[in-house]
Amino acid sequence: METFIKPLNTLIEKFRSLDGVGKKSAMRMAFSVLDMENSDAYDFAQAILDAKTQIGLCSECQNLSSEEICPICSNDARDHSVICVVEDYQAVLAFEKVKEFRGVYHVLHGTISPMKSIGPDQLKIKELLARINNSEVKEIIVATNYTVEGEATAMYLSKILKPLEIKVTRLANGLPVGSDLEYADEVTLYRALLGRRDI
Repeated sequence: METFIKPLNTLIEKFRSLDGVGKKSAMRMAFSVLDMENSDAYDFAQAILDAKTQIGLCSECQNLSSEEICPICSNDARDHSVICVVEDYQAVLAFEKVKEFRGVYHVLHGTISPMKSIGPDQLKIKELLARINNSEVKEIIVATNYTVEGEATAMYLSKILKPLEIKVTRLANGLPVGSDLEYADEVTLYRALLGRRDI
C-alpha cells in the first residue's frame, strides 16, 4: 500500500525488504520510526550503521563477531576439541540458550542446495578443514537442520571428514523433520545433543 509521501514509501519498502517482514509489519515499523523523537531516530539509524561496520566474522568459527576472534573461540574454558557445525548464526544462539554445550562452533553460512546453485565451495567448509588441520579436533557434531538441504550437507560433511579419522556425529532425530534449530525449545535441543549418533 503506497501513501502519497515518498520518504514514507521508501521507509516502508526498506522494512519490507527484510526477511519475514510483510506489508503490514513494515508499515507499523515505519510509523513507529515517525513517532520517535529525532534523537531516538538518529540513535536507531546509528545502531544500524554500527552493526554493519563493526560486526564481521570470527576468523576461526565464522560466527558474527566484533573482534577478530569471537568470545566463544577465545574462551579457554570451552572444549576446542569438539566442534558443532551449524548452518547460521541463529543456531549458535539456540545452542547457547541451552547452556549445556561446552564445545565450540563452526558456521557454514548456508547449506548445499543445487536448486539455488549453492555448492560446497559457497559454504565455509574450507575454513572448517583448515581448523581441523591446525588443531586437535576429536569430534565434529553436524547440527544442520533436518531439511533436504541440511541432510545433503550433513552427508557431504561426513564423506569428506571420515578419511580424517575424526568422530563425526549427527544430532538425534528428536528434532522434527523440516524444522529449524533456532525454533527448537531448549529441552528438545538438549536431548538431540545428548542423543547424537555417528554418521
